[in-house]
Amino acid sequence: MRKLSDRAAMAALAIAVSAFASAVSADDDNRYYGGKHNDSYDGRGFYGDQGQKQQDESVQVGVRPSYLVEGMDEGRLKERLQRCGDGPFYRTDFSIAHRGAPLQFPEHTRESYEAGARMGAGIVECDVTFTKDGELVCRHAECDLHTTTNIVATPLNAKCSVPWSGAGSTPQCCASDLTLSEFRTLKGKMDASNPAATTAQGYLGGTASWRTDLYTGRGTLLTLRESIRLNQKLGVKHTPELKEGNPARIKAVFGSQENYAQKLIDELKENGVNPQNAWPQSFNKNDVLYWIQNEPRFGKQAVYLDSIDPTATPPIPKQTMEELKQLKKKSVKIIAPPIPALLSVTAAGEIVPSQYALDIRSVGLDVITWSFERADLRRGATFGGFYYGFDPEGKAIRKDSDMYKALDVLARKVEIIGIFSDWPATVTYYANCMGLK
Repeated sequence: MRKLSDRAAMAALAIAVSAFASAVSADDDNRYYGGKHNDSYDGRGFYGDQGQKQQDESVQVGVRPSYLVEGMDEGRLKERLQRCGDGPFYRTDFSIAHRGAPLQFPEHTRESYEAGARMGAGIVECDVTFTKDGELVCRHAECDLHTTTNIVATPLNAKCSVPWSGAGSTPQCCASDLTLSEFRTLKGKMDASNPAATTAQGYLGGTASWRTDLYTGRGTLLTLRESIRLNQKLGVKHTPELKEGNPARIKAVFGSQENYAQKLIDELKENGVNPQNAWPQSFNKNDVLYWIQNEPRFGKQAVYLDSIDPTATPPIPKQTMEELKQLKKKSVKIIAPPIPALLSVTAAGEIVPSQYALDIRSVGLDVITWSFERADLRRGATFGGFYYGFDPEGKAIRKDSDMYKALDVLARKVEIIGIFSDWPATVTYYANCMGLK
C-alpha cells in the first residue's frame, strides 16, 4: 500500500500529464493524420520518409482491412487509412501473429503460422507445452487437445486423462498424455466443441459463427523446434510462450520448473536463433526472472504476461505501482497486459489510455498487448466479451470497424510496441499505413 503522500504525488502527476496531453493532442493529431502516407511523425515507434520500408511482395493483407476501413465513421483516421489501400505493404514487428491466424485457421498449426507470416506479422507465436516423453510442442495449453484437435475421434481418445465418453461428458486430453510420435498423428481443428453431441465426430463441432471451418482441411501440428525452423524459412521472428502445466508432470518429465524454462531457451539456441529475434514470454513471473538471470541474452527481451482480469470472480488485480517498479528494478523490460486493461472510455465516448497504462509507461516499461481480432464486434463492444470489456456500454466500439479506433489509441497514446492478433493483416495494414517499424 502506498503512503498518502505518494498517492497525492501520483494524482498530481496524472493531472499534469492529462493537461499536457490535452494541450498538444490537437497538434499531434494534425501531424499524425495530415499529409501523405508515411509522413514524418515524432512519436515513439514511428518514422518518416527516410525510414520508409519498400513493398514486400510476399505480404498480402487481403480484403478484410479495407472492409473494416470502409465501415468506419468519417474522420481523420478513416481518411488516413483509406489513403493506404495500395500499400506499400511490408512485414512489421508491431504485428504479432497470435497462435498464427486463428480467426480462420486452426491455431498453432503449420498452416496457421504460414498465414500469419503471409499477412505481414513480423513475429509469430508458439505457445509451448510438452509431451509425455519431454518434447516441446506448440499448443495453447497442456490439456486442450480435445477442443483443438481431432483426438476424441481417434483411438488416442483412450489415452486421454479423461476420455470422451458420450453426450454431456467432459473430456480432458493433454499433450502430456501422449508421446511425440502419437501427438504427430493428430490433426488441428478450430478451437471449439459441442458437448451435447452424441458422436465423437459431432463433439468436434461447435465453431463460432464468426470464425470458420473452411480452412480445416489441413491442420499440421508442430513441435517448438519445427516452428522455429518454419519461422526462419518464412523470415519472421519468434515469441514462444512457456505455458503452465501440471506441476507433478513437469517435475516428472523435466525435474523442475526451471529445467522446463531452460529447455525452451535451449531449443532457441540449438536452432541458431539470434536473441534479438526472440521474445520468450510467460505468465509465470519466475520464468521471466529465471531467463533474465540465467540466460541474459534471451532474457533481455523476455515478456512478462500480465494476467489482470477485472471481470474474473474474484477479480485478478493489476500490478501496483510498487510491483511495476520492482519489475523494472529486476530488469524486466516488457510487460503484456490484455487490451481491456490499457484502455478506458470517457463519458463522451472517447477511447483513452487507462490509468494503469499511464502507470506502466511512467515507470519505463515497454508494452505489448493481446489480442486483436479475437472478439466478435459485429454488434459492438457490448457483445464483444473480455477483449473489449473497457467499453461495456458500447459507447465507442459500436461495430466491427470501430476496432481501428482502439488500435489507434493503443499505438499513439499508450505507445505499445506490438500487439498480438488473430488476423495479423488487420494490424499490418494499420502499422504499414502509419509507418510503424
